[in-house]
Amino acid sequence: MTTFNAIGMEPYDKSYGLGYQVGHEDFSPFPRINRLREVFFGLPFAIDSQRARLVTEVYKANPSRSNRLNCAYALKNVVEQATLYLYDDELIIGGIAAPAKAAPIYPEFSVDWILDELVNHPFQDRPHDAFEIDGKTRDELLEILPFWQGKTVSDEVNSDLSDAMRRGSQLGKRVFMTNLYHFGGIGHYVLDYPKLMQVGFAGLVREAEQDREALRQGGQLTEQAEEFFEAVIVSLEAATTFVERYAQLAQEQALAQTDARRREELLQIAENCRQIASGPAQTFWQALQLWHFATSVAHIESNGHSVSYGRMDQWLYPYYERDLREGRITREFACELLECVYLKMNNPSKLKDRGTVQVRNGRGWGGESLAIGGVREDGTDATNDLTFLMLEASVHTRLMNPWVCVRMHADTPYELKVKAAECIRAGYGHPKLFHDETAITVMQRKGMSLEEARDYDVVGCVEPDLPGREYGFHDAAYLNMAKVMELALNGGRCIDCSEHCPRHSICAGAGLGLGPNTGRLDQAATMEDVLQSFDRQLEFWCGEMCEMVNRIDVAHRKLKPTSYVSALFQDCLATGRDVSEGGARYNTTGPQACGIATCADTLSTIAWLVFEQKRYTGAQLLQAVRDNWEGHEVLYAYVNGPKVPHFGNDDDRADQFYDFVFNTFCKHIEGRKNPRGGFFCPGVYSVNANVGMGLALGASIDGRKAGEPISDNMGPVHTAFASHDVEGPTAIANSVNKVDHSRATNGTLLNWKFPPECVAGDRGRENLIRFVDGYFSGSAMHCQFNIMSSATMRAAMERPQDYRDMLVRVAGYSAYFVELSKPLQMDLINRTELSF
Repeated sequence: MTTFNAIGMEPYDKSYGLGYQVGHEDFSPFPRINRLREVFFGLPFAIDSQRARLVTEVYKANPSRSNRLNCAYALKNVVEQATLYLYDDELIIGGIAAPAKAAPIYPEFSVDWILDELVNHPFQDRPHDAFEIDGKTRDELLEILPFWQGKTVSDEVNSDLSDAMRRGSQLGKRVFMTNLYHFGGIGHYVLDYPKLMQVGFAGLVREAEQDREALRQGGQLTEQAEEFFEAVIVSLEAATTFVERYAQLAQEQALAQTDARRREELLQIAENCRQIASGPAQTFWQALQLWHFATSVAHIESNGHSVSYGRMDQWLYPYYERDLREGRITREFACELLECVYLKMNNPSKLKDRGTVQVRNGRGWGGESLAIGGVREDGTDATNDLTFLMLEASVHTRLMNPWVCVRMHADTPYELKVKAAECIRAGYGHPKLFHDETAITVMQRKGMSLEEARDYDVVGCVEPDLPGREYGFHDAAYLNMAKVMELALNGGRCIDCSEHCPRHSICAGAGLGLGPNTGRLDQAATMEDVLQSFDRQLEFWCGEMCEMVNRIDVAHRKLKPTSYVSALFQDCLATGRDVSEGGARYNTTGPQACGIATCADTLSTIAWLVFEQKRYTGAQLLQAVRDNWEGHEVLYAYVNGPKVPHFGNDDDRADQFYDFVFNTFCKHIEGRKNPRGGFFCPGVYSVNANVGMGLALGASIDGRKAGEPISDNMGPVHTAFASHDVEGPTAIANSVNKVDHSRATNGTLLNWKFPPECVAGDRGRENLIRFVDGYFSGSAMHCQFNIMSSATMRAAMERPQDYRDMLVRVAGYSAYFVELSKPLQMDLINRTELSF
């Protein structure tokens, strides 16, 4: 462990409080930031129809033009015609062609659900994730959207699905879910921000022209590549126009401004915009402004989740260091600019279908990860002054975004560990922590050099990614492992399957089960029979899920290529290929396994009760879950009690089954091919989909009752009856570290929950630091913390008006507790409250 001298604006060990406090004072030392934060919370979430109208105009007027060119010219029409917004107090301007906290509509991806909800399930009446919509906007969308029916990405995917895909996906019984890219755009990537800072949009245009000519001279400029370059240049020139329009708006507002200080700010903002409209960033302020415009245009082009920000403390540092050295900036003003940026990150809002929000709450764009710390390409520590400033900006703003991630390694400075611990103890859910050694191994498993691997970033919740070089299709699907286990134990049929089930026809088809008949628990002669049935059932559903994801991948290539984003990926211009066509250097696809511990405890219960103790039969266990444990109270209490081996207690009798389930999933995912010339990478996390998946699932042998959440992410089981981990956090850490996390090349996720008093004082902080060090001494890749008691969460349920800005760590992200659905709130409350 090393030490570090330059430590941001405040002492590295400054305390920012302990947990959430009702009636808190303003968090930021900058009055501007506190005003902007208050304005943010006062704005409603709304729906905006402007983008949908401008995009539809282009497609209607050019029915014979290719989808690629229509996408590019639609982007051009939006950024040239959309209303611009510049708000009071802002130092970083721009947006996604919609007012702050208003969700634009992206009809290219899917519209049937929007039309249905506009009429039958009003967005403003949702129990959570509600959006205001006025009559004019509603009427305009009802007029615009029918044009897109039969023409969307979703329509293309649905046109050619196997029976098993329909029965098993969200269209049927939800064995797996592909909602994210099925109904929306592709995200979960990091643009090549360092290059953009150095050359600007105009520099990328010149590069596109040069690469096009090089391919022409080499006889490799195909008609498809020619069209690609046209779309790229149109898109980049549109981005320039967008910035120029904002420069003009800032200039106009400056001239009309009576306050001298604000006039000077607006004039500088206008100058910043004029510089970066056609040239590279020259100052720290300009670099932040260029980053914001570049990301906003990516959001206007496509509504993919988790367009993340890369190693921001690294690529911004040269501008910060030069400005600081030459007297153009102070640490204080740099921090204020960062806090302005963080506030802007929270304005983009995304409308999601009501099926998705059942399993994944949140009206924000989702997944804007920002990584700091870690190592350089030569392996030395990369911590710098901005690393600390970015943490200070986070704790001063305490908003959902950005999802700050601190990369930890053997030589992480003690001061950075303390600063991260102080932010964690403040109880707002940030930052999350990543273990460099394991994540670097992950990147090497994906074929990257050691130097490249050391430059990894985190996108979305926990997905390791190589900025500007990897198009990872991360978060591509969620597989309900608990449902697969149910089918494996019941001959491929749902436990509650009968002719009385309203969805029986979906499940059974022509007298068949939902999945293949791989065996039944009441017919298993040995534990090996049970394990083999699960293995075969899982192989079948991994195949169906991956094939459906590949169809989604192809549909996006055909209907919604992203030429602007492609220009900000290395290799796309040199090869003349869009990222959707495999133009990026690395092309992966990442689906996730959900409910690993539910499966592990199910297998452990069967092994213990049926084959070791011989206390119950497989038939009795199946009947208990068919009856939702009613009439089986003694068995129910026993299964949920400490006498049955459970995962999370450092007990090999249970942990061996966790290892089996983890590795069996990875075995059936890794190596599968995707349409972009790459391969699939397994992830083991559920985000908060474990709640929605549990709602659609009957009782399970681990002690769940019907409708309860399955286990979250990599964590142990907690049923309504009891938490299955009873030996404390060290035992959980030991259990989780018994699997090789680096095999899950799309990431792993573990939540911790400690009450504030557990980490109080200098001793509590040191205990937290040592605990993380110990956890990361194994193969673990990630962890994050809720420093909050269940009692506080229950108080927020009773008096939501007093807790409107109380952030909780849900999974890879933080969210406002009072905006979550009740089942998700209860899942958070029921997670084990640990202590050292």
